[in-house]
Amino acid sequence: MRLRSSGLLLVLALCSSVALAQTPPAADPAPAPAAPAAPATPPAAPQPAPQAQSTPSPAPAEPQTPAAPQAPGQPAPATPAPAAPASPAPAQQAGRTTLFPNPSDPTGVEQGVLVSKPTVMISGTSTWDEAFTNLKNAFAKIEGELKKAGIAPTGRPLTIFVDTDDNGFKYEAMVPIAQVPEGKTELTPEIKFGKTPEGKSFRFVHKDAYDEIDGTYETITAYLDLKEIVAKDAFIEEYVSDFTDSQDTDFEVNIYVQPKP
Repeated sequence: MRLRSSGLLLVLALCSSVALAQTPPAADPAPAPAAPAAPATPPAAPQPAPQAQSTPSPAPAEPQTPAAPQAPGQPAPATPAPAAPASPAPAQQAGRTTLFPNPSDPTGVEQGVLVSKPTVMISGTSTWDEAFTNLKNAFAKIEGELKKAGIAPTGRPLTIFVDTDDNGFKYEAMVPIAQVPEGKTELTPEIKFGKTPEGKSFRFVHKDAYDEIDGTYETITAYLDLKEIVAKDAFIEEYVSDFTDSQDTDFEVNIYVQPKP
């Protein structure tokens, strides 16, 4: 998330012929009387042939030396060990996930089940005109207190709109954490510990300026009417993007709508 190929070893055998060295003395039958002295010299002549044999013998020894690199090849497997870039994995695990763990699909509607997670939350009210600013401040306050307490956030910030009317809304701003400290019910008198919503849900995606989110809600309402889905009064916004500017056209929000049983 490896295949290795192995090479073949070739062994070469060298053969020497002695019969050729014996044929020259047989070729001197005419000077039989003087032949006794001549045979002594021919044996001296064949001696260069064994010298030629002695020179190839070191040659096979050299092909064996390439086999020695196999030993240095053993450290090479140690180099794959730097595949310990598994260390970045903890960094990924430390990332802040969304309520639906899979990436969102801005082109469609996704259905799944929300799993409840521990969270810290702060309650408040706001007008619609000041929604972006007030939510941004609420999350900044939560993040600041989490940092002071040494608690790491594990999920994206989200808002539950518990009550709405034409003038404004009541909300619970939440940031998921790994676990609630034992025996604790609040982080500060204003910031409490709690849980994120759970149960069957539809996820819609808004990717545009936050000031344009009403258009996405109109699309959601049309979809629910078409499918004859009766939704719970409270709806959930999960902020995939950080709060920077309400006019940021790349601002991404997951909107979760839970149907009534």
